[in-house]
Amino acid sequence: MLKGRDRDRAIIERLEGWEKAGVRFPDAVDRRLRLLRLAIEAQPGIGTPTPHLTRDAVSALLMQGKHILSFDDIRLDRRLFQEIFRDVVGVLVAEPSGDQENSRRLNQLAANYPLLQQVAREYYSGTPLSGTATEHCVDAAVLEACVGAALNPFLKAYSEVLSALVGQELWRRKNCPICGGWADFAYLESEVGARWLMCSRCGMEWLFQRIQCPYCGTQKHQSLAYRTNSQGLYRLYTCEECHSYVKAIDLRRASSEVLLPLERIVTADLDRQAMEANYGPGHRSHS
Repeated sequence: MLKGRDRDRAIIERLEGWEKAGVRFPDAVDRRLRLLRLAIEAQPGIGTPTPHLTRDAVSALLMQGKHILSFDDIRLDRRLFQEIFRDVVGVLVAEPSGDQENSRRLNQLAANYPLLQQVAREYYSGTPLSGTATEHCVDAAVLEACVGAALNPFLKAYSEVLSALVGQELWRRKNCPICGGWADFAYLESEVGARWLMCSRCGMEWLFQRIQCPYCGTQKHQSLAYRTNSQGLYRLYTCEECHSYVKAIDLRRASSEVLLPLERIVTADLDRQAMEANYGPGHRSHS
């Protein structure tokens, strides 16, 4: 599988190919694809962060069950973070004709950088944003989505650097070893079918047990199941204990190059199937 900048270039090429071919997606999928492109195009401005920890220090934290990137370790470029946040608002906030109030309030928040930074800190720590959202008259879910999408390219840059220091044998936990986020996608690797999780926040990939819920942690066989499509390429893992689901792709069944950041988006029909069966996205319900 392609990684890093090579994968980013391949994603842009595929997006441009779809655009030229006139491929159309539902609005929700299209917005997520636009956010993915925005994050990729922001990478050159962010650059390559310098690791703040040695491999030994990383291993020591992992053995203690701690993720390795704190919010204070992230060097946010003020201008760039504000610019990305405003671009994200432009993608996610669909305004009724003539009504710009929601966008205006979010952009006012972005202009107050100390406040924007504090909201990002709260988001990263898992603190509910409802208080800030109410104070500034914006929807809490929209604010969380905008902050998360604006922070994503920075987290991705750190994840690409720090992932090389993570010993997979030291981490079999439910959340991400880099940023502590929850998985929103998984894959079965092409050789022996081991299951890997993908972080919803920074994109880190880590090895995880096949028979365990990545959200509540149950290992009860009778509570865990999966359904698959007719080709066996995609799987929908479900848990009866916490009623969560996670989507997955079986790379042993793939016949062409798989770009995982795209797969997690264009498999929206799996999300629909899961929610119609009364399962929820675990990376949201456990945040």
